[in-house]
Amino acid sequence: MSVSETSAVQTPKAFKPRIFSGIQPSGGLTLGNYLGALKRFVEKQDEGIETIYCLVDLHAITVWQDPEKLRQQTREGAAAFIAAGIDPARSILFNQSQVSAHAELAWIFNCVARLGWMNRMTQFKDKTAGKNAEAASLGLYAYPSLMAADIMAYHATMVPVGDDQKQHLELTRDIAIKFNNDYGVDFFPVVEPLIEGAATRVMSLRDGTKKMSKSDPSDQSRINLTDSADAIASKIRKAKTDPEPLPETAEGLKDRPEARNLVNIYAALAGHSVDQVIQDFAGAQFGTFKPALADLAVAKLSPITTEMNRLMADPGEIDRILGKGADRAEAIARPILEQTKDIVGMIRSRQI
Repeated sequence: MSVSETSAVQTPKAFKPRIFSGIQPSGGLTLGNYLGALKRFVEKQDEGIETIYCLVDLHAITVWQDPEKLRQQTREGAAAFIAAGIDPARSILFNQSQVSAHAELAWIFNCVARLGWMNRMTQFKDKTAGKNAEAASLGLYAYPSLMAADIMAYHATMVPVGDDQKQHLELTRDIAIKFNNDYGVDFFPVVEPLIEGAATRVMSLRDGTKKMSKSDPSDQSRINLTDSADAIASKIRKAKTDPEPLPETAEGLKDRPEARNLVNIYAALAGHSVDQVIQDFAGAQFGTFKPALADLAVAKLSPITTEMNRLMADPGEIDRILGKGADRAEAIARPILEQTKDIVGMIRSRQI
């Protein structure tokens, strides 16, 4: 199709329901990634909405990555998606760098986003706190604009996010609104966040006030999706708690971060509400609750670990799945990018 054949800009008034989300392949995935992201991704896949999931390797290189480790971690992330229940035939699963529309649209959005907006992004401040911010990469500063492009390249209407990503999604909405207003079109949807579930923010097993993180120096602070059943059970048994029994109501967890974290994890793994867990274990000591949580965690996570190990034994198959997913993603993103270029006023004389 040549530019002369697309001179009339299409401005859709309604957008197909579509979910997009991604995970950075910058280290081993944890229980937090599973409960806060992967488990919900699978649930959304089963709701009949078109789902697009991405290993965001362009985001990963905003800080330096060892090339071989990046390839390994990208494959491991893909294996985790599949082992958790993402079906590459029903969802689109790919790595970001294989679809150039992400980077191309990000540049256009860099020219739409305002410097003041970027200066308000708290995650850049958090990631450079105590460091020389002047030495941070431009990519680390500007990556919220790339995140907006990740979403808008597919006209996604919904994004499952944790509380810590809400600000970036608000920026995506601002960019979409400003683009539409600047060019007098109704082209990009104003995406909605999907924040739900008992454990969308899983906390450290050693400090209930801090998010569970793969970058924490203590391996005891997290459960890795590659941990053995014995390691999972041991970490839960050693998780920090307080001396009080579990309360009679959920309100009793308010000032007990470690207790609240373990109850939230149990609720999310079991698919129960926090109120239901409290009802089942009200008055119980952690000597009773922790073994029950350990058994549940092992039952839910061990099959994922086993399947990840099987998939990682055949990296060529993982690459094939990612490549096929990238082709499907490209088929959606490329026309949206080309229409964006038409709207902006860019000449496209080559056949596409």
